[in-house]
Amino acid sequence: MLHTNDLPELRYSDQSGDPLHYLELTELATRIRRRQVSPVAVLRAQLDRISALDGALRSYALVMADAAMAQAEAAQAEAAQAEIAAGRYRGPLHGVLIAVKDLCFSAGFATAGGMAIHKHHVPAQDATVVRRLKEAGAVLLGKLQLTEGAYSDHHPSIVPPRNPWHADHWPGMSSSGSGVATAAGLCYGSLGSDTGGSIRFPSAANGVTGIKPSWGRVSRHGVFELAASLDHIGPMARSAVDAGVLLGAIAGSDGNDPTAALGAVPDYLATADQGVRGLRIGIDAAWNTGGADPETQAMLKDAAETLRALGARLVDLRFPDVTQAVADWFPLCAVEAAVAHEATYPSHKDAYGPVLASVIEAGHAVSGTKLQKIRLRRMALRGRVSALFAGIDLLLVPVHPFASPTVAAMQALGETPALVSALLRYTAPFDMTGHPTITLPGGFTDAGMPLGFQLVAAHMDEATLVRAGAAFQGVTAWHRRRPLD
Repeated sequence: MLHTNDLPELRYSDQSGDPLHYLELTELATRIRRRQVSPVAVLRAQLDRISALDGALRSYALVMADAAMAQAEAAQAEAAQAEIAAGRYRGPLHGVLIAVKDLCFSAGFATAGGMAIHKHHVPAQDATVVRRLKEAGAVLLGKLQLTEGAYSDHHPSIVPPRNPWHADHWPGMSSSGSGVATAAGLCYGSLGSDTGGSIRFPSAANGVTGIKPSWGRVSRHGVFELAASLDHIGPMARSAVDAGVLLGAIAGSDGNDPTAALGAVPDYLATADQGVRGLRIGIDAAWNTGGADPETQAMLKDAAETLRALGARLVDLRFPDVTQAVADWFPLCAVEAAVAHEATYPSHKDAYGPVLASVIEAGHAVSGTKLQKIRLRRMALRGRVSALFAGIDLLLVPVHPFASPTVAAMQALGETPALVSALLRYTAPFDMTGHPTITLPGGFTDAGMPLGFQLVAAHMDEATLVRAGAAFQGVTAWHRRRPLD
């Protein structure tokens, strides 16, 4: 069993004496721009750290060492440095090491989506989000492990990622590889996906910051599909500002994805320092505390008081009842998963693990009448939630009601439908409505495990999420606590 003291400590320092592997990506970008550290030196340190630690943490499905070295060398080549000196800097991702969830296609490299059936799938083209990261100057370090098809459980052939704070504790759902690698200093930021909570769960579990963007803000072209109308691609990073940088790079319209929103992408950094004074933050105390354990409730109370002290106004409200929406999420996801897998299921049923197979089977059993009723209720919920933002700017909610559950507890959870619904109580509704959320580290349990909470914004208003997250992190240090070192 992996524990913190089972892992060797590796510390590489740049000229300032700080450990390179735990710098925020914006801090690293500044040092690269000033030539205080080189992309190649950073990459070598990261590869050493991955080699030493990831055999236990299991966060990577594939490390693209040679390709990453070629990109890092290009980033520090004389021509690139001359461009920086001349003011033609690509931006804060120039030379920075980023990893992506292994459902994002990478040209020339296997993209398996956590599935045995796709282990030899080598795309000819990058996913739009991967291409945009490269265009922004990022160095693609590798592909991060995930559950089978991005649903709730790993294929039996996969060893799941392990929480770097303590292996007995849950590392989150399908984007757990992204959360573990980002928290453990094995990349400077990552991409995850969220269909029912899989950016937010591992962000909270591993103590990192994650943004589930508005549905349509980020192109899904070249990304393995779980449930098309529920899937969101978004960043996971060490701070709200870092997450805003990543979101700004990957967001925007895409001719290859007609569902990607056509509007201009805001400059998230331009407003990140505006604070929260005057912002109205809605809180439904009954919803937030119903079923939530004491440590989660205490963390939410502290977060609310911190935001109030920064000048935000807390507004009492009543959030729509989400019981039906959570119940509807399951059959809707199942139907859409059945469509996503129709080319390989049931024709290659034997290659599927039992959990994903059962979901697809359930999707085939949903009637058209039932599906239409779900869609109508979903439209109504989206309208009710959108109407709330006429009176507030943000909504404060938990990520889930259980403070840092153990792996054993989560395995038992799957045997109790009511507890599974409780897990999705604060996440699935915002996949159903498409509203954006940011998950922020908000404290630690008595056992020393991270806790996180969500802020939710109006559709396409990720800028306010980054702004509020930056303000909160400007006066707290939860996001700066690290595992392993």
